[in-house]
Amino acid sequence: MTTTSARDRLRDRALERLRSLSGRDDARVWHVPGRIEVLGKHTDYAGGRSLLCTVERGIYVAASPREDHLVRAQDASGAPPVESHFETEKTARSGWVVYLDAVTSRLARNFGSALRGVDLVLESDLPEAAGVSSSSALVTGLFIALADRNALDQQPEYRANIHTKEDLAGYVSGLESGGAFGTLAGDAGVGTMSGSEDHTSILCCQPDRLSRYSFCPVRAEGTVPFPADCTFVIGVSGLVAVKTGDAQQLYNRAASASAAVLDVWHRHTGRHDPTLAAAATSSPDAADRIRDAIRAVTPTPPFTADDLLKRFNQFYQESEQIIPAAADAMARADLSTFGQLVDRSQRGVEDWLGNQVPETIFLARAARESGAMAASAFGAGFGGSVWALVRSADADSFTETWRRKYAAAFPHRAAASAFFATRPAEPLTRLV
Repeated sequence: MTTTSARDRLRDRALERLRSLSGRDDARVWHVPGRIEVLGKHTDYAGGRSLLCTVERGIYVAASPREDHLVRAQDASGAPPVESHFETEKTARSGWVVYLDAVTSRLARNFGSALRGVDLVLESDLPEAAGVSSSSALVTGLFIALADRNALDQQPEYRANIHTKEDLAGYVSGLESGGAFGTLAGDAGVGTMSGSEDHTSILCCQPDRLSRYSFCPVRAEGTVPFPADCTFVIGVSGLVAVKTGDAQQLYNRAASASAAVLDVWHRHTGRHDPTLAAAATSSPDAADRIRDAIRAVTPTPPFTADDLLKRFNQFYQESEQIIPAAADAMARADLSTFGQLVDRSQRGVEDWLGNQVPETIFLARAARESGAMAASAFGAGFGGSVWALVRSADADSFTETWRRKYAAAFPHRAAASAFFATRPAEPLTRLV
């Protein structure tokens, strides 16, 4: 668990570093949490649903106003600050600064290049590229600091399109993916074909509860209480799960496959359902009709009919069957049934989605063998983390057993792995 004193130290360190950078004492600080995708593996960008919560760890964003149009930012490494401008066209850069450039260029496109800048610094206790949504937390934190500086919520373009926290999550996700939102035009983003799940978690989830959402657009479907005597333990595999660079093609393949299923459906039926979820729920027999369409229509390369059947089966099972049943099981505190449903979800991504690696497969199975009531890989895949649901009283002993088993099975990952406990936490919060 992240203690209050540890959070205070990170907040104070962010403020101290910002004073050194800006020479000012009028900073604002936000805590931007990471998230756990309890269920909802690669469902959001296809209009499906997820079961979500935030974690207690996160990124601390401290910002002081500037009177010019420059954004000067320093990350937690303490490396020299980088600079970004409100320009719609930028030279491609690498590293975390691509997220800063994505935010400043999109805001210039939607709200004009005369926006005022900030000096800002970042501190974090959130594992990077571990599936806990560090990249989306970064994008959301950068946006919040710049939106606050420029009172964007008072701008007519903002007020015409963004009315709720769910709307805001949909818009901020577009800063990362490049997608348009209402009349707010899109751009390239960071090149990831991602959805709104992460940003919705960060902005909308509630402490001590699991939140159920569906997407395209973001829609709240209710919350369920998280057991008072339980906690999540996160096992970070040490194999990074990035969504940029060479890994982007692997991540985007799952999104492209869901789009290819929808294309087959459109060509077979002449319908124009906007998302795969809309198609799959368009009639009582729509799921079977989609499978028939996949078998009847030649898919667009590089996908085969078998590829698309697997992708659709994983999506439909996860979004339409497992998540509603799992939320109901959690609501009635039936953790045995909840665990069985989570096991089914994990098998779906191993057998059908194909985004798991030996490390995450092992972590999920070892967690269950070590006494977890449920365990699942989550996030982009191809690395990252696994969550395990355990009784709080057993968390320390469980964590040590889980850690030892993983180190014995993957000694080359042990040094980079990490294990920590968390309960569902607060959404993005202004601290100062």
